[in-house]
Amino acid sequence: MKVIDLEAHFFTEEYLEYLRARREVPKLETVKDERHEKSEQLSYGPGLNLPHRVTLKYLLDVGEGRVGEMEAAGIDMQVLSLSNPGPDAFEDPSEATAVSKKINDELSNIIRKYPERFIGLAALAPQVPNVAADELERAVIKLKLKGAKLNSHVRGEYLDDEKYWIIFERAEKLGVPIYLHPKLPSPSMLKPFADYGFALAGASWGFAAETGLHAMRLIYSGVFDKYPELKIILGHLGEGLPFWLSRIDYSWLRKTRDIEMKNVRKPSDYVRNNFIMTTSGMFFQPAFMCAYLALGADRLLFAVDYPYEANKEAVQFMDAAPICDSDKEKICHLNAEDIFGSG
Repeated sequence: MKVIDLEAHFFTEEYLEYLRARREVPKLETVKDERHEKSEQLSYGPGLNLPHRVTLKYLLDVGEGRVGEMEAAGIDMQVLSLSNPGPDAFEDPSEATAVSKKINDELSNIIRKYPERFIGLAALAPQVPNVAADELERAVIKLKLKGAKLNSHVRGEYLDDEKYWIIFERAEKLGVPIYLHPKLPSPSMLKPFADYGFALAGASWGFAAETGLHAMRLIYSGVFDKYPELKIILGHLGEGLPFWLSRIDYSWLRKTRDIEMKNVRKPSDYVRNNFIMTTSGMFFQPAFMCAYLALGADRLLFAVDYPYEANKEAVQFMDAAPICDSDKEKICHLNAEDIFGSG
């Protein structure tokens, strides 16, 4: 069975040098551990540091080594996207835009070298929304990338603000999806997570809380009523939304709300129609079955979250899923081929 991994991340050497040269967070810095051994870590602020002792070499390998890892696990293609932090995290909009263009050019070169192995999602700098929309169009039309990855909030601002909607308008016009990827919770909600560092603020809880909130804000904003064909991809089995699918309709159905929501249909309708969920980093059968039963196989996509998660574990998890082979085909490659137009 063909397998397409929807979430695989990369860095380039030039981008790492940029992160090393930064004085403000986020930045890549060298630290010493308790044995005085040097290593590099991504710093997002006091107590929010992500060690990269082993992962960096895998993020940088977008050639034969990565392809070998894929083949060993039974993965045919990866959808590549820049690992966090992305251009959305930088204060200077012009600098962020320049970085995004360089990344997209390099990603396009990688894909041209390995067209049977990689699909690409553009990096964008939403700080200047119309410029980001133009870069998305350039990335899709000229560079042959297949959509974009946005890392949740933009320095504390959410994409439900209508000034960002030109990006969604362009994505719908181009017929490409936006992968809404997690990042640390926004500054206004970070402290209760940051009290326990990256262990709480990161993948274990903060990422899902942040991105699930962002998805709900998009639904309430009415963006999907204005752009009904817009497709948003969520990782990690939907950042908790399939579990809450009935509960998120509570206030809308009972009209127990003091601020008027702009969505014309109940929230769960948009989850089912405008969102696609991936399995990235969530290799837990009860959670998978919840998403599968709530949404159906047509709304699910296989993903690993490489190199932060293991290819083989993800494939073995999918192989063991107690669902029919025709639905596995949809999740493993048919849905992805439909979304990206790559058979």
